[in-house]
Amino acid sequence: MSQQKMSKVTAAGLLVAMGVVYGDIGTSPLYVMKAIVEENGGLKSLNPDFILGAVSLIFWTLTFLTTIKYVVIALNADNHGEGGIFSLYTLVRKKSKYLIIPAMIGGAALLADGVLTPAVTVTTAIEGLRGIPAFYERFGMNQNVIVIITLIILLILFTVQRFGTDMVGKAFGPAMFLWFTFLGGMGIFHFAQDLSVIRALNPMYAIKLLFSPDNKLGILILGNIFLATTGAEALYSDMGHVGKKNIRVSWPYVKICLLLNYLGQAAWLLSVYQDPKIQAIEQLNPFFRILPASWMIFGVIFATIAAVIASQALLSGSFTLVSEAIKLRLLPRMKIMYPGSSIGQMYIPAVNFILWLACSLIVLTFRTSSHMEAAYGLSITVTMLMTTFLLYFYLSEKRHNKVLAACVSLFFAAIETVFFISSAAKFLHGGFVAVIIALLILAVMIIWEWGNIIQEEAADTVHLKEYIPQLAALRQDESIPMYQTNVVFLVPHVTDDEIGKQFVYSILDKRPKRAQTYWFVNVVVTDEPYTKEFSVDTLETDFIVVVRLYLGFRVNQEVNVYVRQIIHDLMKDGRLPKQPQRYSLTPGRNVGDFQFVLIEEELSNNTELDKWERQIMQAKLFIKRHTMSPENWFGLEYSDVLYETVPLIIGKMKKTRLVERKK
Repeated sequence: MSQQKMSKVTAAGLLVAMGVVYGDIGTSPLYVMKAIVEENGGLKSLNPDFILGAVSLIFWTLTFLTTIKYVVIALNADNHGEGGIFSLYTLVRKKSKYLIIPAMIGGAALLADGVLTPAVTVTTAIEGLRGIPAFYERFGMNQNVIVIITLIILLILFTVQRFGTDMVGKAFGPAMFLWFTFLGGMGIFHFAQDLSVIRALNPMYAIKLLFSPDNKLGILILGNIFLATTGAEALYSDMGHVGKKNIRVSWPYVKICLLLNYLGQAAWLLSVYQDPKIQAIEQLNPFFRILPASWMIFGVIFATIAAVIASQALLSGSFTLVSEAIKLRLLPRMKIMYPGSSIGQMYIPAVNFILWLACSLIVLTFRTSSHMEAAYGLSITVTMLMTTFLLYFYLSEKRHNKVLAACVSLFFAAIETVFFISSAAKFLHGGFVAVIIALLILAVMIIWEWGNIIQEEAADTVHLKEYIPQLAALRQDESIPMYQTNVVFLVPHVTDDEIGKQFVYSILDKRPKRAQTYWFVNVVVTDEPYTKEFSVDTLETDFIVVVRLYLGFRVNQEVNVYVRQIIHDLMKDGRLPKQPQRYSLTPGRNVGDFQFVLIEEELSNNTELDKWERQIMQAKLFIKRHTMSPENWFGLEYSDVLYETVPLIIGKMKKTRLVERKK
């Protein structure tokens, strides 16, 4: 959807919001009540106050965290229509250089959640097959069958990513609208039989449950309650796909349907919690048990479709998150493809493979959804806390009232801290998996960011103006063969005429490069997502061009295309002489050939670095070698590209001196 369309509330926008934004939170009724009942010891341990208290906690969690924090407050913190923790970071990063830390922690935790969601939701949906008599008679409680079916579905899901999801994506919205309507309808079916469960909206039931002796987990029950709102962060992250207005208008319907389903499950539990036959059922899932027997197969299929849609939405969100992190220089460059007709439908092969492998391993290791739920939720509480921390800086600046901003932020931080502690209590039961995944991602981010800082602080630069006479002489020196009409260097930093020493060294010393025009191109990733601008400085010459490309963090960095547009513009304005070609397929061609020179750095053994900095730089260069090449990243696959290796010297050079051996 275009930015203009997303700014309006439309039927299409509301449907897309249903399919893209609410997948995760929309599948929570599959496992939330199941986890609460199981963790408390099964149906035998329940009583009416416990059941009503659980639903009350769910309702007020959805109200405070999802509705107020995200729908009402966080959606205002948009960066030109884009949301998510990295977009929020770009809005506040000028406040302090240290705000990069919560942004990295939150981003890593959110990506870890992307590994767990498909595994949990799909496994839970497939386990619903046991409610079908024919399936249960044939396979009973054999979990191997569930695991195999889940793995096959995950394999298909991750495989189709490379082909784009345009056609499937168009069906997501209507499918999720029907899913939420189905949730509400099934809830009403049982809720209508016991309208007294509406009492659960009274917060006193929630408070009483936290301190009730019938609640065997105590405050730690919030770890299971939190599963009902794990998709709240997606509302904010996916704002750029559908627009804040479409989210705000569609959320009330989604919340009502979710609440009705939880109330329906509560009404069913109140009617059966003393029934010995129901108590004897293994791995009881109230969500599937509230369905009429004739609807069971339909319910399982529908739940599986919803789980796949939730997983797909989270996959797309993971690709977007990684792309933004790359553009913000928090992760190494990786190959990004756009198989669909929309730029929002990106595909990152390396990320897709890692997520598939991790998801499959989690399914094989934990096997049942009950075990996976222990690992689920911990990472997203971390992301929510980091978002709250960054929101404080946004609110204090935007509202000019630091006291109010602090009160609002502390209120949500207090709630989320309690949820974090409750989820962390499940660390040894599976939560460690989410922590390990998040720490691995965070380690890569830290190495990349720290390495960038080390290089920037030790960068050896020269003033290009000082070398204009030499470049002018080289350009006219016919004793040296013409190297190329246009030589283009991609420079990581440029300030006025100041660039890295290695680029001038490449032209004059490494191998004299005689050219008609020397280009020095610097790509600047802007805080805005879709910026496409440039600035040019010719240093009062007609043969040196210093270009700064200002590209939004969601814009492809196709340097080859942009440079060719710029050279035409400069020739049209008379700022560069034309470069007529004698031999060309195109008659009257006035633009010469291009050579793109990419400088590769190897850490010099002669540089003095402390132990930690050397380890960081070696790790950064190792990661760089095993990720995407610069020519693919900058859209130079079909251009004439030269790689040159230069020693990376950071800090002081080691002093060595040979002693002459006397005869």
